[in-house]
Amino acid sequence: MDRKIEKKRWTPKKIASIAAGVVLGVFIIYQFGFSDKSSRLNVDRERLVISTVSNGDFQEFIPVIGIVIPIKTIYLDAIEGGSVEHLFLEAGNFVNKGDPILKLANTNLLLDIMYREAELFQQSNNLRNTSLAMEQNRLALRAQILDLDYQIKQSKRDYTNMSDLIAKNENLIAIQKYEASRDEYEYLISKRNLTLQSHQQDSIFREIQLGQLETSLLRMEANLEIVKQNLDNLVLKAPVSGQLTSLNAEIGESKNRGERLGQIDVLDGFKLRVSVDEYYISRVSIGQTGTFNFAGDRYQLAVLKVYPEVLNGRFEVDMEFVSEEPEGIRRGQSQHIRLELGDPSEALLLARGGFFQKTGGQWVYLLDKSGEFAVRQSIRLGRQNSDVFEVLEGLNPGDQVITSSYDTFGDIDKLMLGDS
Repeated sequence: MDRKIEKKRWTPKKIASIAAGVVLGVFIIYQFGFSDKSSRLNVDRERLVISTVSNGDFQEFIPVIGIVIPIKTIYLDAIEGGSVEHLFLEAGNFVNKGDPILKLANTNLLLDIMYREAELFQQSNNLRNTSLAMEQNRLALRAQILDLDYQIKQSKRDYTNMSDLIAKNENLIAIQKYEASRDEYEYLISKRNLTLQSHQQDSIFREIQLGQLETSLLRMEANLEIVKQNLDNLVLKAPVSGQLTSLNAEIGESKNRGERLGQIDVLDGFKLRVSVDEYYISRVSIGQTGTFNFAGDRYQLAVLKVYPEVLNGRFEVDMEFVSEEPEGIRRGQSQHIRLELGDPSEALLLARGGFFQKTGGQWVYLLDKSGEFAVRQSIRLGRQNSDVFEVLEGLNPGDQVITSSYDTFGDIDKLMLGDS
């Protein structure tokens, strides 16, 4: 007897199909919801510069260039103008104090001296004439007083005799004659007093006039001496001993008063003239230090003077040696200086590198703990110097960061590190 065979609902083929569909669905869901969609790029580890973030002392400094100049420079200016008549020395020569350097010719100054001398002689003659007139007037007055005294003496004798006669007998002489004798005697006395007063006033005036002439004469003599000194100043002499580093003069060339003719460098020591970006003008002050290397040794400098004038976006400072000067250093040499802007402080540090040009310090590639890949990490940087950045946010001590250039990475999110 035939038996009905029932068809199986779950055949191996059907189970395999359902399982394959489930696996495919799970894969699709994972790809859309849970898989890593970040862009990747395989890079050679050996071509990268990897730096470790660490704590340390941060010293903020800026690299600048200093020019070696003498510690003291004396500028030579023309005290009087004129044409260059003679050159005693050439630029580059060493000079001693008082050595003549050049001579100027000034015809107007010579004529001025001659005119002042003529005025002086004229004033001197006026003084002598006034003194002579005063002496002659004094002698004339003495003669006049002497004559008056003689007349008064005679008149007094006549007046006294007549007074005695009148006292004895009024009829011996006429009363008119007696009165005439009295009047003449009183007149002579009054005339003598008036002459003395007149002489006194005239003497005071003459003394004032004489004093003014003497003062004027002394002033003219002083002015003449000054002008003669200016004549001596036509010969330019070295005010100090040193090297005549420049001389801007040629035979026959005209020079104005106050014009710069040259300079002398005093070679007792050197300093460095440093040009600094105006961005740091508020952060550079007297006493700040810097260092530079010369002939294998490191030397320390200190800011001696800050020039506040800004030209073409830069200002200048003078720096002097803290201890001894390097042997063999010469005027005009350029030195690379690390100018410190503050005291050292504890900070989280990251080495400088080419990554900064690409990211502006806003993010870096941070290596995973496994060291097999690196991902983008947002950061915030603070102060910087030529060696390191100060890390404010985004990194911790011990983190490893790719600090070489990112130019070839584009906008890749993850770098897969491998060996060549």
